[in-house]
Amino acid sequence: MQPMRSETEDASGGAVARRIDAAAGRLDEAAAAVGEVIFGQASVVEQAMVTMVADGHGLLVGVPGLGKTLLVETLSRVFGLDRRRVQFTPDLMPTDILGSEILDEDGNGRRFRYVEGPVFTQLLMADEINRASPRTQSALLQAMQERQVSVGGHPRSLPRPFHVLATQNPIEQEGTYPLPEAQLDRFLLQIDVDYPDIDTEKTILLRTTGGEGQEARPVVSPEELLEVQELARLMPIGETVLAAILDLVRRGRPETAEDARIAEWVAWGPGPRAGQALMRCARARALLQGRLSPSVEDVGALAGPVLRHRMALSYAARAEGIDVDHVIACLTAPLG
Repeated sequence: MQPMRSETEDASGGAVARRIDAAAGRLDEAAAAVGEVIFGQASVVEQAMVTMVADGHGLLVGVPGLGKTLLVETLSRVFGLDRRRVQFTPDLMPTDILGSEILDEDGNGRRFRYVEGPVFTQLLMADEINRASPRTQSALLQAMQERQVSVGGHPRSLPRPFHVLATQNPIEQEGTYPLPEAQLDRFLLQIDVDYPDIDTEKTILLRTTGGEGQEARPVVSPEELLEVQELARLMPIGETVLAAILDLVRRGRPETAEDARIAEWVAWGPGPRAGQALMRCARARALLQGRLSPSVEDVGALAGPVLRHRMALSYAARAEGIDVDHVIACLTAPLG
């Protein structure tokens, strides 16, 4: 016999269910607004919205011309976020992102005045992030992890919500600096943007070369987004889902891999932050779909974006032509 729930528990559970239904409805409207500008790419849009709902940062990887910049601009409009864009180049300095103190002189003498950099925004687009030097890339580490920056020895809080959506071109190597592991780990998801199918590409050609362009419409306010993020954090995680996350992450490490192939293919595997990311993203995906709690299917669907930038392949794997997506497919096979 199931234990009886009290009226207070029933009322509380019903209130949470109503909040989730309302949030899912608003997020459906937001996704529809994004779809009016971004054609096809349903999985990319879903992963980008999971990143926003999970209060994280995203790395969009794809060749030029696939709409990565347009997607970021569209998300900023749909969610009503203040947006700034930084074009990363080899000569970009940390102060170009964080800001700096300048010396002012007036009738009262000289004093230092802090001038905020573009990082003080709600949505920072780091365009071609791998073109900047490691010194400049490191300027984002504290901002992405702690939501604050230290300039002149003083911590300065960033606006809320705060998201970094960065783009990276995977085919250009000259004049680029690979992102260090610490920087990659700060990104909640790596979102791979592929070429559209033929029907989607036909729609893009017809709708974007005429006299009128489609502009995104605002749907969700920043305050609503913060409420949705808080609601996602409160969603319960079942023991089955928790066990699936722990099992997946630990099987991806050569030291604890049960599959001898994984131990041979992987040089280093995902750390605890990968498990945290899977927890957060599973909750966010369930909320997007109006479910009260995440499922094992969410873990399998998000394993690729969460793990592919948190694993390194061994020389043996590369010699065999094994890529990281193949390794992740082997890891997720037991999830069904």
